[in-house]
Amino acid sequence: MLFSSESFVFIFLPIVFGVYLFVARYTGRTTVFGWLAVCSLFFYAYWNPPYLTLLLGSILVNYLIGRALMSRRSRPLLITGVVFNLAIIGVFKYFGFFVGSVNTVFAASLPSPEIILPLAISFFTFQQIAYLVDVHKGYVTDTSLLDYVLFVSFFPQLIAGPIVHHQEIIPQFKARDTKQFNVSEFFSGVAIFIIGLQKKVVIADGIGAHAENFFQNISGQDPTMIQAWVGTLAYTFQIYFDFSGYSDMAIGLARMFGIRLPENFNSPYKAKSIIEFWQRWHMTLSRFLKDYLYIPLGGNRNGTQRRYLNILITMLLGGLWHGAAWTFVFWGFLHGVFIVINHLWREGRKALGLELNRSSWFGRAVSRTITLLAVVVTWVFFRAESWSDAIATLRGMIGLNGLILPASWRALFDDGSTVLTSVGVQFSETLPYQYGTLGVLFCLGIFVLVLPNTREIMAACIERDAGHRLFPRSAIVPLVSVFGLIGLLVVVAKGSHSNDFIYMVF
Repeated sequence: MLFSSESFVFIFLPIVFGVYLFVARYTGRTTVFGWLAVCSLFFYAYWNPPYLTLLLGSILVNYLIGRALMSRRSRPLLITGVVFNLAIIGVFKYFGFFVGSVNTVFAASLPSPEIILPLAISFFTFQQIAYLVDVHKGYVTDTSLLDYVLFVSFFPQLIAGPIVHHQEIIPQFKARDTKQFNVSEFFSGVAIFIIGLQKKVVIADGIGAHAENFFQNISGQDPTMIQAWVGTLAYTFQIYFDFSGYSDMAIGLARMFGIRLPENFNSPYKAKSIIEFWQRWHMTLSRFLKDYLYIPLGGNRNGTQRRYLNILITMLLGGLWHGAAWTFVFWGFLHGVFIVINHLWREGRKALGLELNRSSWFGRAVSRTITLLAVVVTWVFFRAESWSDAIATLRGMIGLNGLILPASWRALFDDGSTVLTSVGVQFSETLPYQYGTLGVLFCLGIFVLVLPNTREIMAACIERDAGHRLFPRSAIVPLVSVFGLIGLLVVVAKGSHSNDFIYMVF
């Protein structure tokens, strides 16, 4: 059940919220959060009912290990819990990948069973590993079973994050006055949800059709320069608005119920460095990788060379977390290399006495351009179906597969057209791309590089601590109503054809 589907928007959410208001008014906290927990488990089971037992079993085992760790901080017990979680994700997500790799490397024929990847297994597994580590460190002293079930399964963040810490959610459950309905929180949540809904069903699914058409049909082809760039940029914007839209919808849904989830997306394509990119893209995953992998590996405590090795290991495993394929691993490796280069650049600037925070507008523009180009190149490996598809795309992007221009442009080059033809440029009446697509990509580029993001818009419109607002508070409800109506009409028009969220399969 997708957040952007008719069944969620028109059936599941109204029923869940309506009963929530009733039980909040006439019963106590246990009933309220028990209802949300049941609804969250139903939400997960709706996708594949048998895998609900996997989620429940994972929750129960981790809860019991957590309770034992509260009584006695045992490192062997912590290791047992971590191994248990890694074993689950290893069997369901990586078993087939490793068997296939062994068969390829050693020309073996080991059987590889077809295992359906459980929904959100990476997210709820990592979240519980972080919980056990925090319990072992003494950060958690008491958690009820109901609070823990809802902490793991809360449906707004269950499928694709954000990956939350216990101290960000469980204290809110305990402190929540369920009899108080905050109208401002509700409408701000609705507004954030609607913004995310529009990003997903209008922009991500719309431009995603171009990306899917390119990457699904590239096998055995040699895409020309503009083809390769159009396909790659289409995916660059698809994954941006898909994940940004999901993050908005998750935060908006939680806020409707009075729960604040951490920010997970902050205009990453505006980053001036690859380090800053990872401070803006999937922020809670970056935090997890830093706190529970990079720092335990030694962080920057054991010298520069070890620090860079730790970065590469962290990003390699981060790539593997995203998907069971060597292209994902290489994607993570590339980001690790870019981060190391970024650190070397910073150290070089310091050695030359150049301040990192002082640069001209031209310098900032160059930094943003280089960072975005690096990210776009890595997306090729993230999305391509195979190594050969990725290499063909990159060859096309740098012009090695030729360039096709409109036949009407030949006259613009006069005698130079012969020279262009000799280096692979073709002039054709039938183009493998459309001007309209190029225009859409240009507009989306302006959207992500110039316009404010959802958090900035909401701060200007609604938040109490904003210095000045774009709209008076009295205008918020009408604005939400208008855009909400548009959003609902889009959902109806899309019907059951809304695409899955990209991060659902991780």
